[in-house]
Amino acid sequence: MNKQTLEELYEMVAKRKATPVKGSYTDYLFTKGIDKILKKVGEETTEVIVAAKNNDPKELQYETADMLYHLMVLLVQQGVSFDAIKAELGSRVGQMSQFKDRAPIKKL
Repeated sequence: MNKQTLEELYEMVAKRKATPVKGSYTDYLFTKGIDKILKKVGEETTEVIVAAKNNDPKELQYETADMLYHLMVLLVQQGVSFDAIKAELGSRVGQMSQFKDRAPIKKL
């Protein structure tokens, strides 16, 4: 079974934007523009939620892959690098939530 990292997926999408492959789904999305991309991100997010509610791991796996692909298309379209996302995540490591309405974590 082939595997693909999120970094590889982002790079593939970025290359497809820079060098379109006519007739490809990625080219279709970029050609249609931000409204179509946002619509697909929303649809795929909803499908992930439904899959999780259906308690079907295979469906959740499939829909999550779709959502991640469309999210990468959105990031590339908007010029947000995957490295910037990783840096943002890294800046949050070890931070405590600022939400005041959460109950404190009980120590065992």
